[in-house]
Amino acid sequence: MVAVNDRSELAEALVEMAAEFCEREIAPRVAEYDREEQFPRDLLDQMAALGFFGGVIPEELGGLGLDYKTYAMLVEKISETCNIAACLVSMPSGLVGNSVQSYGTPEQLERYLRPLAQGEIFGAAGVTEPRSGSDVAGMTTTYRRDGDEFVLNGAKAWISNLDIAEFFVTFATMDRSLRHRGITAFIVPRDAPGLSLHPYKDKFGFRPICTGEMVFDEMRIPADALLGVEGEGFKVAMNAVERGRLGVASRAVGMAQAALDEAKTYAMDREIFGQPVGGFQIVQSKITDMVVGVHTARGLTYQAADALQAGKRARQLTSMAKMYAADIAFRSATDAFQIHGAYGVSPEYKIGRILRDAKVIQIVEGSNDLHRALIAEIELGIRPTGEE
Repeated sequence: MVAVNDRSELAEALVEMAAEFCEREIAPRVAEYDREEQFPRDLLDQMAALGFFGGVIPEELGGLGLDYKTYAMLVEKISETCNIAACLVSMPSGLVGNSVQSYGTPEQLERYLRPLAQGEIFGAAGVTEPRSGSDVAGMTTTYRRDGDEFVLNGAKAWISNLDIAEFFVTFATMDRSLRHRGITAFIVPRDAPGLSLHPYKDKFGFRPICTGEMVFDEMRIPADALLGVEGEGFKVAMNAVERGRLGVASRAVGMAQAALDEAKTYAMDREIFGQPVGGFQIVQSKITDMVVGVHTARGLTYQAADALQAGKRARQLTSMAKMYAADIAFRSATDAFQIHGAYGVSPEYKIGRILRDAKVIQIVEGSNDLHRALIAEIELGIRPTGEE
């Protein structure tokens, strides 16, 4: 790590190092590995060596101990080049790592969190289900005790990191009628008996990250796989979603910035009717919308980071940041694609990949439609800020 004297210097040095790494190592390869649907392992190793996976995890647990704003800046900068690289960087500080950090036993911290923060192993979170989707409390995956083991039956869908994860933080209910009060969290090793993994191929966006389905067929895990307390799994998940949403918002800001940068370059390079297309008012109007959108999305995201840093509950604020930044990313990518005209469909230009990923980021970590409901219900007092 770069030697620095204060936190502001750390932030600047870390973001600068990330930018240089992305330009040198990721940018020349991202189009190829996006087509191949496989994030290169050697890039993961290089990112681990630079400490990128340490995020907000405390140094005594193997992480970088970043403040949340610096973490958001790091994720944003990497996402300007590759959303998936930024996604992988965010996981140890989001739902996967934060769940273990907040509720894990000392043994679980050493077995899972420390190597996760150092990029020695990778993990995944299994929350979404084929039918319940964003309705976490409506999950149908069940568990029962059998001696000193837990037995799980059910399935989880759209689980990322399926190919490289060595463990999964997942959730099951002891009684579906109890809704969120019946949910328990578990850490499931990849080799657990009764666990099968089924990747989805040829996805529209988020192509380099392996995503798919986890199926639990009388899957057996030992008693020490319990994460937290039985019946408090919903609390485990909700504690971590704020961190996860901050990561998604930061990635969306990075994608929006990338779309703006691509639009600016093309608008001044491409000439028509004797002048750059950037000289036309309709193009300038789109550029203006992108600039304002990026700045406001970034400001809202950093506001959410500051709230988390202050130790505040930030359910509404992180939902706002995730929803708004994701919408801005898609709107900016759409306008940038329009500015490119027919060239937008060419693989020689980055904007097509940015647009595909920007559409998907409106759906992950809770669809934007869900967040609109959450924000309003919290504001109206219909939904307590401590429960979702």
